[in-house]
Amino acid sequence: MQPDTLNIAQSTLLTAAGLTPTSLQGVLDSILSHKVDYADLYFQYTRSESWGLEEGQVKSGNFSIDQGVGVRAVSGEKTAFAYSDDINLPALQQAAAATRSIAAMGGEQTAKSIIARPSQALYVPHDPIASLSADAKVKLLERLERFAKAIDPRVTQVMASIAGEYDVVLVARSDGVMAADIRPLVRISVQVHVEQDGRREQGSSGGGGRFDYSYFTDEVLQDYAQKAVHQALVNLEARPAPAGSMTVVLGAGWPGILLHEAIGHGLEGDFNRKGSSAFSNMIGKQVAAKGITIVDDGTIMHRRGSLSIDDEGNVPEQTVLIENGILRGYIQDSLNARLMGMGVTGNARRESYAHIPMPRMTNTYMMNGNKDPAEIIKSVKKGLYAANFGGGQVDITSGKFVFSAAEAYMIEDGKITYPVKGATLIGNGPDVLTKVSMVGNDMALDSGVGTCGKEGQSVPVGVGQPTLKIDGLTVGGTI
Repeated sequence: MQPDTLNIAQSTLLTAAGLTPTSLQGVLDSILSHKVDYADLYFQYTRSESWGLEEGQVKSGNFSIDQGVGVRAVSGEKTAFAYSDDINLPALQQAAAATRSIAAMGGEQTAKSIIARPSQALYVPHDPIASLSADAKVKLLERLERFAKAIDPRVTQVMASIAGEYDVVLVARSDGVMAADIRPLVRISVQVHVEQDGRREQGSSGGGGRFDYSYFTDEVLQDYAQKAVHQALVNLEARPAPAGSMTVVLGAGWPGILLHEAIGHGLEGDFNRKGSSAFSNMIGKQVAAKGITIVDDGTIMHRRGSLSIDDEGNVPEQTVLIENGILRGYIQDSLNARLMGMGVTGNARRESYAHIPMPRMTNTYMMNGNKDPAEIIKSVKKGLYAANFGGGQVDITSGKFVFSAAEAYMIEDGKITYPVKGATLIGNGPDVLTKVSMVGNDMALDSGVGTCGKEGQSVPVGVGQPTLKIDGLTVGGTI
């Protein structure tokens, strides 16, 4: 655990409200006086901000502070949950009384003595919002705008934003575990508009992670600006995309969002326990082409999707989901792991204290293969190279997806030729896994911009993959 993380969390969330570990144990005991299997308390204090620049001026700014506690009781498959935005003993007791309704009187359990559980040191528990003055944040956005405009005279407009969050959480459980985490999170986004001969296009870039604003050096800002302008200028020259079934090569890094959406959700424990996933009851079976290994790893230093502890107080790990094409396991929280007779993987996540935890991805990516990316391109007679993705839609249970390519090119006779616009990739995630014929050796993670939605809850995530060749994917185009 980072030095003082637990002490800071206790001081912020408990001491200020007149609470102690002993009083928390009393609340948990009151829940267990009914016939429940498990109970936990989730305390959270969050401070967040965002700044937006447009037309050379910072025109928007937001700052918020939120805190509260969520109380959960679990009995079999049933979950009772209540929350309060007041952190004090009466509010806790009232929430606990609401959750007891899940089960009848007569339980004989008492909560185990609370003992602190150490966490991994994956990021420094500093407040990123305090790492830079308000004036310096404005100047940072102004520099980013200047960098983008200096790249090419065809840049007509730049919009940029910066966001930071300081999140303190503490979990106390009926099995005696108490764990805390202090989660910094920052992000910068830049969008540029270009114009030539009456045609207008746009491009975007950005990044971030679990550190403070000092990460955004001029070199980093220039890289974001360069990528956004490059994407916009490529689209300025792009021709209409063809349509039909063709070989598709996916670029490394952010295109892993397709993997996350079309495949990753289907590997979450709740969908598989309920039998609604295409991967239900498939452990030990071949579900992907040989050479494909997919992991979920919440332990990567400073990554947007990483967690020192998950939102149940468990320590995340690197979980191998698919190994050489064979399904090895699922992403699990404690409830679904217990009901499925499987191990907890440290993937319980919730948007805030006002939400129940669910099994969710952290950083999900495909491991390296052994092919040079140039060799992959050279092997394609005619096809599409999707270098970057925009938005998309996915049916989680079936894996059917539609993704739009933000930057794409035609491949002809083993060479990338001209850019195309309006390409969409249409397919089925589990089916796509079987059509991967070449896996590159250039695995990259995204720059730190991913946000995942599930059942109305949003959490930060990371994605990644090497260059991939997929034989026969439906491309929806404009011609």
